[in-house]
Amino acid sequence: MTDPDQACGRAPSCGNDYLGRISGPLMDRFDLRIEVPVARFQDLSLPASGERSHVIAKRVLAARTLQDTRYAKTEIATNSDLTGDAMDRLIQMEEDAKTYIEQAAIKLNLTARGFHRVIRVSRTIADFEQSEHVARHHVGEAISFHNSAPAA
Repeated sequence: MTDPDQACGRAPSCGNDYLGRISGPLMDRFDLRIEVPVARFQDLSLPASGERSHVIAKRVLAARTLQDTRYAKTEIATNSDLTGDAMDRLIQMEEDAKTYIEQAAIKLNLTARGFHRVIRVSRTIADFEQSEHVARHHVGEAISFHNSAPAA
């Protein structure tokens, strides 16, 4: 728990105990893990921040259109459908991105499933940027989403 006002007396060990109940293989099935801070009462009356939904929807549609084009002659519909063999054939990664994900996989002890999830999320992030290739910063962002919540 990240809110010190709400933390129990055993923090942070109580949070780790709770997360320890969730198995690593189950956590590995989540594409994105983010920590969401508690909304404070006084912040609820502030004006909305961030992008408007219709702006985000346009970017999502553009990314999906790229995927539709990329996978038009395959049985794959979206990046989430990619398997190991298809990833090798259809995802173009810059050399430094390949090196980075390989080093991160070793350092973070990623499972095969986790490694492939990071690649798929990297490809999706690149699609949001309308990038033909997956770059190092796409991989870095995907890793941050994979590792932002502690795994058991």
